[in-house]
Amino acid sequence: MTALSGKCLCGRVALSVRGEPIRVGICHCMDCRKESGSAFTFYGIWPAEQFEYSGEISDFQGRCFCSHCGSRVFSVDAREAEVKLGILSQAPTTLKPSYELWVKRREPWLRPVEGAAQYQEDRERTGDEEPSDTRY
Repeated sequence: MTALSGKCLCGRVALSVRGEPIRVGICHCMDCRKESGSAFTFYGIWPAEQFEYSGEISDFQGRCFCSHCGSRVFSVDAREAEVKLGILSQAPTTLKPSYELWVKRREPWLRPVEGAAQYQEDRERTGDEEPSDTRY
């Protein structure tokens, strides 16, 4: 089983995930732009039981970050863990986005990820999924 690990900028929060992610994506929504301070966020989703972390975290609206350095590291609920892939110790990662969200907010100088599904806003839902957040 594959295992990946990473730490925040100061190293006080560590995390690991086991197995393959459920999905990997990029999001260009305003929330992701603001929380990352960049043009998008790059993340992977794993089942919650395949995710572990240690260290002191704080959270804002479910977004967990290191209480010391402020690095945004993950979100987790009873079902899934969303890990910000930029904190992984393995860089560059072999994980490739299979989709991009909120492409209507993508910077014009960024090209679409080849082979990735492109959504103007959120992914279309299958009906059995609950929305994880409100993005605009």
